[in-house]
Amino acid sequence: MKKLLAIIFLGLSLGSSAQTIQNNSYSTTGYVKEDGTIQNSSYSTKGYIKKDGTIQNSSYGTIGYIKSDGTIQNSSYSTVGYVKKDGTVQNSSYSTIGYVKDDGTVQNSSYSTIGYAKGVDKEWAAVVFFFFKFN
Repeated sequence: MKKLLAIIFLGLSLGSSAQTIQNNSYSTTGYVKEDGTIQNSSYSTKGYIKKDGTIQNSSYGTIGYIKSDGTIQNSSYSTVGYVKKDGTVQNSSYSTIGYVKDDGTVQNSSYSTIGYAKGVDKEWAAVVFFFFKFN
């Protein structure tokens, strides 16, 4: 019976997993759930990133888009930046503003670590750290 309960608990834990967003001091600032829900450190929902790339605020209003080529757009479809396959983050003028490393480390353009998003898609991490504020 204990094994069955442990398996059920593990299954429920994995089903609702969220990746932690941390600042450069490793303090948790929020979470990104598998379904794209963005939460603050108190688990209040602040926004959503849909599977189709639509970025929404907590009221489901569209505030932007992630295109399949890594282009980040605002709600008016104006490009605000780019996320390259290697994790380089650029603004709309192609100036590098940061990096999202394979291990989830997020750096500014001077390579100083500004946070961590281990297990979060590079585009999603860039949206959270560089393009849209979910406070």
